Amino acid sequence: MADVVLQETTEKMRKAVAHARGEFASIRTGRAAPALVEKIVVDYYGSEVPLQQLAGFQVPEARQLLITPYDKGAMGAIEKAIQSSDLGLTPSNDGVNIRLTFPPLTQERRKELVKVVKHMAEEGKVAIRNLRRAARHELEGLEKDGELSGDELARAEKELDKITHAQEAEIDKALEAKEHELLED
Repeated sequence: MADVVLQETTEKMRKAVAHARGEFASIRTGRAAPALVEKIVVDYYGSEVPLQQLAGFQVPEARQLLITPYDKGAMGAIEKAIQSSDLGLTPSNDGVNIRLTFPPLTQERRKELVKVVKHMAEEGKVAIRNLRRAARHELEGLEKDGELSGDELARAEKELDKITHAQEAEIDKALEAKEHELLED
């Protein structure tokens, strides 16, 4: 029974790490990446739709992103959504594609973004710790119900701590990579 709890918790923690990595991908590094705009919500004929469902993306150059809408009628709505997003970019429209040019980041802006990424990493770690706490309560409940002995509970808690530290290390590794990416020129 304890193994089931540990497996479920491990899976949830992996999802928390994946979520944190996805959050990191949404931070601009001066390079063009579709992840920066995929989740932007576009008002498409009265419906709120993520941009990734309305257009294809290409990166022809390191600092340029080409957005090709599947429906040319959505061009204006996509441009408006990009302008109102927090990217701080002005799209240029050639009638077929929308082009976004990413200016190089200043050193000050890079340091601000590192702080934002560190905050995101901490949120990911908090989510992992909350999952650990929930799993501990579940294991202690199993012990109270007589389904686990004290020794089995101790072993399961040690295993839970190992899993937790491993997942936190994954977030730290992703954070370090993103920091390096942000601070390099």
